[in-house]
Amino acid sequence: MKGKLWLIILGLYLVLPWSLNDLPAAEVRKKNPVESQPIEITADRLEANDEKKMVLFSGNAVAVQGDLAIKAENIFLFYKREGRDKGKEGMMNIGKAGDLERIEARGQVAVSQSDRLVTGEQAVYYQDAKKIVMTGNAVMRQGSSTVQGDKIEVYLNENRGVVEASENKRVKATIYPADKK
Repeated sequence: MKGKLWLIILGLYLVLPWSLNDLPAAEVRKKNPVESQPIEITADRLEANDEKKMVLFSGNAVAVQGDLAIKAENIFLFYKREGRDKGKEGMMNIGKAGDLERIEARGQVAVSQSDRLVTGEQAVYYQDAKKIVMTGNAVMRQGSSTVQGDKIEVYLNENRGVVEASENKRVKATIYPADKK
């Protein structure tokens, strides 16, 4: 029994990390981190509100930065309010990537990076904390292995994650051993 418990803990450790595990890929990320790459967003419609420091991409919205992709019905970009010029620039201020506070995705959300996929009803990506919080029937997949809960938090720079269930539910993990070829 002790051996099986160790296998489950090891499996969770391998499933939950969001960054790539192999050394060459990790070295590539250090040289060209995701956050230094541009964010490309496509959608059926764009609506911007400079007063609220918010941009809404609606209808089949997809945001891609490096190998990190967010797909949802709606993607909201929220910008930091401090340090902004309040002149006549208006919409010229929106779009400065360094001022991004968070990205919210709502409606059939899928966040993918490498061979990992997290799905749910709503996700929030916090720029400064480099953290993604998925809620609403959240499921994380890597290969055939899955982890399910009501809330999944992925800490991108810390190589860790947390899965929580609601009061009347439990977290569920199905781990498949890695193929040894």
